[in-house]
Amino acid sequence: MRKVLLLFLLVPLLASNQKRLSDEKPRAEARPNIVILLSDDQGWGDLSVSGNTNLHTPNIDKIAKNGALFDRFYVQPVCSPTRAELLTGRYHPRMGVRSTSEGGERFNLDETTLADAFKKAGYATAAFGKWHSGMQYPYHPNGRGFEEYYGFCSGHWGDYFSPMLEHNGAITQGNGFLADDLTERAMAFMQEHKDQPFLVYVPYNTPHSPMQVPDRWWNEFKDKPLKMTAAQGIEEDLNFTRAALAMCENIDWNVGRIMEKLKALNLEDNTIVLYFSDNGPNAFRWNGGMKGKKGSTDEGGARSPLLMQYPKVIRPGTKVNEIAGVIDLLPTLVDLTGIAFQPPKPLDGVSLKPLLTGKGTFDKNRLLYSYWNGQTSVRSQQYRLDSKGKLYDMVADPGQTTDISAKKAEEVARLKTAVNQWNAEVLPGIAGEDQRTFPVGDREFKYTQMPARDARPEGGIRRSNKYPNCTFMTNWTRPDDAIVWDVEVLADGDFDAVIYYTCAPENVGSTFELTMGRNQITAKITEAHDPPLRGMEHDRVERMESYVKDFKPMNIGTIHLEKGRGRLTLKALDIVGAQVMDFRLLMLERVK
Repeated sequence: MRKVLLLFLLVPLLASNQKRLSDEKPRAEARPNIVILLSDDQGWGDLSVSGNTNLHTPNIDKIAKNGALFDRFYVQPVCSPTRAELLTGRYHPRMGVRSTSEGGERFNLDETTLADAFKKAGYATAAFGKWHSGMQYPYHPNGRGFEEYYGFCSGHWGDYFSPMLEHNGAITQGNGFLADDLTERAMAFMQEHKDQPFLVYVPYNTPHSPMQVPDRWWNEFKDKPLKMTAAQGIEEDLNFTRAALAMCENIDWNVGRIMEKLKALNLEDNTIVLYFSDNGPNAFRWNGGMKGKKGSTDEGGARSPLLMQYPKVIRPGTKVNEIAGVIDLLPTLVDLTGIAFQPPKPLDGVSLKPLLTGKGTFDKNRLLYSYWNGQTSVRSQQYRLDSKGKLYDMVADPGQTTDISAKKAEEVARLKTAVNQWNAEVLPGIAGEDQRTFPVGDREFKYTQMPARDARPEGGIRRSNKYPNCTFMTNWTRPDDAIVWDVEVLADGDFDAVIYYTCAPENVGSTFELTMGRNQITAKITEAHDPPLRGMEHDRVERMESYVKDFKPMNIGTIHLEKGRGRLTLKALDIVGAQVMDFRLLMLERVK
């Protein structure tokens, strides 16, 4: 009787345990999650793991401690080329990336992205931060495989404290310091999708200028002596450096929050975490004695930290000495996760899995190319041939101080031939003028933003700053002045048009029209809105980019747009005061 009773009691318990194990089995076999953390303008030397004693980045350093540190990892010299290569595994000139603003930052629409591949494989995909690969759909992140997007699509932003941002195309307001806000959004997405594999891309906006950082981090650095500085003979703005390092420590704090979130969700062991930067440092500061900074194809402009953690596969403390590049990340993540992916175009990158696991073969004789602004350099495992044809032994002379081309004529000839072949194959992708227009009105996406950044000022209108990415149009004083976008309307439709403007009281009353082809709407400014320039109140050092304003939205009516190419134009009909307005953005929302 006692045995029967005991068995009676055990059966529900065994059934419960069996159900629990069956519930856990899918999670145990689930594909690994991916978290990609990308900083903006952070140099290789801006981490304590690189040996910089001016700052402490324990959370980022710990990724290397728990996983792998790539000793020689290369990105491109500026932002948008690196981002395009991360997303596609292909060199950026192939894909039409020719500048960092006004449409030249976009990679072509026939490319397949990392997010496309993982979305197709069943991953939840999201990006939070600086996109810098196109604003109008389908260049928009929601059109390139990311189901969720929050941040800004421009190349830099003028305000890091509760700024105007966008969420899946709609304008919204940020919440607090931008890097902190992006982290909160990323953690919320991981929480929401903890029971399915996810790809979360967090391209932070810092330490790119303007140099804004909360007091908590600035107070640590504002009067701090810096023991490690730029190489002798190079002028360094120490306050700029202090601000950059403070911003890097803030990033580290946010990286720590993301790592703790993965732990709290019991996802750390099954998540691949990557951390790197998009180019060299945005000013001369300590960078391991390397030559060059952001914008340079020398070592200091193209070398980035890369730290990667995946406890199931990567042994803690792994150090990779072979050269690797941002073009390798897409094929590496595909290989590590085992998703089915057949790239429709040949990849330039290769999988780094053999270097991470010690299994398989890897070509140690490969070459990596750095290109920007007409300059190409090439890196082998031992040498760099710079854009002027000088050869450096990067093992014996990492600072590129001694040209050894006269002693290594055969190596110079080999690398010059490689550069010529690469240029001939890749650079035709950016030959001639950029003929791509800005797309408007894709039926699959409700919103089209047309910022001042992408417009062409005509007449006396001018930008608020020579760096276009976060500018507005001003000096709109004459009837023949115009703000013009070269666009292609992708499908006929009716669109509500909203402008973001400022206007002094004495200038209220001007009328203007928005036209394209035979269609137009007319509007009148009836309400003054004249906030001051701002941004300087948060800047730790004087900025070189435009200051910002709090622009006011004004609905100017509904315009019908017909499919096809043309000029979308804002032009004044009657000017009452000194100027029509300062203009920041035209938002078109499809209503039919």
